[in-house]
Amino acid sequence: MSRLEPALSEDPDLPGEGDRWSTWDGALHGPEPRPDWVRTEHGAVDTELGMLKTGKEADVFLVRRHVPGTDRVSMLAAKRYRDGDHRLFHRDAGYLEGRRVRRSREMRAMTNRTTFGKQMIAGQWSAAEFDALGRLWQIGQEGGQVCVPYPVQLIGTEVMMEFIGDWETGEAAPRLAQVRAGHDQLEDLWSQMTEALSVLARAQVAHGDLSPYNTMVHDGRLVMIDLPQIIDVIANPRGGEFIARDVKNVAGWFRQRGLPVDETELIDRLLYEAGLR
Repeated sequence: MSRLEPALSEDPDLPGEGDRWSTWDGALHGPEPRPDWVRTEHGAVDTELGMLKTGKEADVFLVRRHVPGTDRVSMLAAKRYRDGDHRLFHRDAGYLEGRRVRRSREMRAMTNRTTFGKQMIAGQWSAAEFDALGRLWQIGQEGGQVCVPYPVQLIGTEVMMEFIGDWETGEAAPRLAQVRAGHDQLEDLWSQMTEALSVLARAQVAHGDLSPYNTMVHDGRLVMIDLPQIIDVIANPRGGEFIARDVKNVAGWFRQRGLPVDETELIDRLLYEAGLR
């Protein structure tokens, strides 16, 4: 069975053509104006087509949302964060600095990593990614210098976003680390990378975990993904360190492929643009 051939459900309470009714109606929605491919119809069906990626904090699944009997279809990546018993929290502390919750009980639970606290952290990761995608998508629509998937909806700890890849075959776009580029394409991708980093710096945020493995290349465009750990570089006392680390992680990849890049100059400029110098 191919990725685009799901098994039919035998549950009479589920739609016969897919796994579940669309969860759009009960979700938090992405920014407006929405792309015209976003399916908002109550009669739409979500069909799960398989796993795209598994990771330490979350798994990503390919979902086709369609209106039966029509050609109204959207392809989504559903990122599902694991619950507190199945996620790893060894890296949480540095990223969570500068994030605050209103109730002291919740803050203590998160600090002490209780079961409730881990659930709170999982919720923060998914909400932070959804908010970051919405903010950066809007900036990208206005200026075109940063590209992220459109965040379709958020329910609990599941973020559903635009699938970046071939909607006909279900094949995801390659990660930057997988791209075999010539000198001209490398120069273009590095230019896109520096422009995107400048956009983030001027918004006073850092990706927080940027690398060639969480950026994709689709139709020549560099697309940033995996943003749950986005850093407020003003509120987080280590904000400047995260900016520098992001730059070093991607600059090293370009340099290894023969492109002379000056990471020191770029870091200095980004720190200035972020208001840290």
